[in-house]
Amino acid sequence: MDADDRATPGGLHERLTHRGLREQLGTALFERVAGPDGPAKRRRIHGTPGPRWFPPDAAIRAVHGDASMFVGGLAALLVQSLHPSAMAAVAAHSGYRSDPWGRLQRTSTFLAVTTFGTAPDAQAAVDRVRAVHHRIRGTTAAGLPYRADDPHLLAWVHAAEAHSFLRAHEVYGAAPLDPAGYDAYVADMAVVAAALGVEDPPRDRAGLDAVLRSYRPELARTDEAREAARFLLLHPPLPWPVRPAYGALAAAAVHLLEPEHRALLGLPTVPLLECAFRPLGTAVVRSIRWALPAPPEPRTAS
Repeated sequence: MDADDRATPGGLHERLTHRGLREQLGTALFERVAGPDGPAKRRRIHGTPGPRWFPPDAAIRAVHGDASMFVGGLAALLVQSLHPSAMAAVAAHSGYRSDPWGRLQRTSTFLAVTTFGTAPDAQAAVDRVRAVHHRIRGTTAAGLPYRADDPHLLAWVHAAEAHSFLRAHEVYGAAPLDPAGYDAYVADMAVVAAALGVEDPPRDRAGLDAVLRSYRPELARTDEAREAARFLLLHPPLPWPVRPAYGALAAAAVHLLEPEHRALLGLPTVPLLECAFRPLGTAVVRSIRWALPAPPEPRTAS
């Protein structure tokens, strides 16, 4: 028994209650993100011995293992929606409205496997995604044909994700990296991007920013993008008691967006509210970090 428990009559009960609340919150949150079989996935990803794509000290592991990814992931979805062809593909084929949690769980599993899993499992995950992309074809509302395995579209999706994840970690990460570290993160992400079919992905932050800028003439606020933003920011599939926390997460994600992306999405800038976005984001990310246990260190040898 701890000294505090002996000294305080109610100390043990209070600490057990505290631990129980943390475990309950962590379990509920992890199940939402990873699915009901999340614990089994985690054991396989982190517990299977073998070589990995990235070493233990890789920048991609620091970024993708941090709770700031909750903000970065939401920001990435908002930015990605601004490319009409990419958004048309998402609206028609992803099931983000009919099965939002399933889509989140598939995405989080892919990120976890490619970042922390064995090299064979990471390659298998990439192969599955490429097979799905190969089957997705369609036409935008403006009559433009698209295909999900188009390297140009893949490059946009990759750049939006990498930029959003990096910015979220820079602002809300437990241990932000230095400039060289974030360059290393972009280089790590390029490994996954190239495996998915992106041609010559950027390998440092300057290159990543340049890629994002190059897409500006193609971006637009389509009806599908408006619907996606309303769904993500105003009508999330969540019970009312947790919506205030989600609102703080959404505000933090909006705070990360580049001014031109916010303008295209029709998201106003309100100076008085802007001052509260970062503290709100910091509070909710810290709460998530407190509730979710850190994953075990992957096994690299049998």
